[in-house]
Order: sequence, then C-alpha cells, then structure tokens
Amino acid sequence: MGYKIGNIIEGRVTGIQPYGAFISLDDQTQGLIHVSEVQSGYTKNIHNFLEVGQKVKVQIIDIDEYTKKISLSLRTLTEHPVETAYHRKRYFTNRNKNIGFRSLEKNMPIWISEAIDYLLKESNEK
Repeated sequence: MGYKIGNIIEGRVTGIQPYGAFISLDDQTQGLIHVSEVQSGYTKNIHNFLEVGQKVKVQIIDIDEYTKKISLSLRTLTEHPVETAYHRKRYFTNRNKNIGFRSLEKNMPIWISEAIDYLLKESNEK
C-alpha cells in the first residue's frame, strides 16, 4: 500500500451505508468516507451526494497503521463550504451584547489570588 495521508486520488463508490460510503481505490484497497466527511455541515442523506459506481476524487485523511483502514474525505476538497440551515456559525456568547471574554478577564485576578493562597496554605502545612 503506497498511500499517504494528504494524497488526493480518484476512486469508485462500491457501497453506501447510512454512516458512510465505501470507495475502491485500487483492486486490493478500499477506504471509507464517513458521512461527516461528505460535506461541510450536516448530511441528512448520503444518497443525495453519492451513488454506487460513481467515480469520486477523495483525499486521504487518516490511515490506521494496525488495521490498514483508510479514512477518506470529500469535504476537505471543497473550497467554499455550502451554507445550509444546519451549518451556521454558532456563538457561545451573545454577540449583540459584545461581552465576549470580559467575565473571564474580570474573574481571573480573583481566581489567581485564590490559587496562590491555597498553594501557600498547602506548603505551610507540610
């Protein structure tokens, strides 16, 4: 097997399951495109993107050295990911309030002081 992570090769879809598609890379070697590697965002039905017998250009993203299983991706080859209802930027803070990490900045000196006090107390007890 002369394949390496990062290689971009052409293969043929040999089987499709809900979790991914099996791709024949040559006569002896198969790989798997996991459903999460079909496109950016959520893939509800892999059959909307691939069909058995179809030729596809894929990128090798992992090779398990022990089992020799090859993980493939279509997603890494797309330049502009498709924005869907399932694939939108999510914010962990309210961007309209513009607070970001301000709460961390405010509490950090308190936490550092508490940690120093605790460490000093622990060292004095020994």
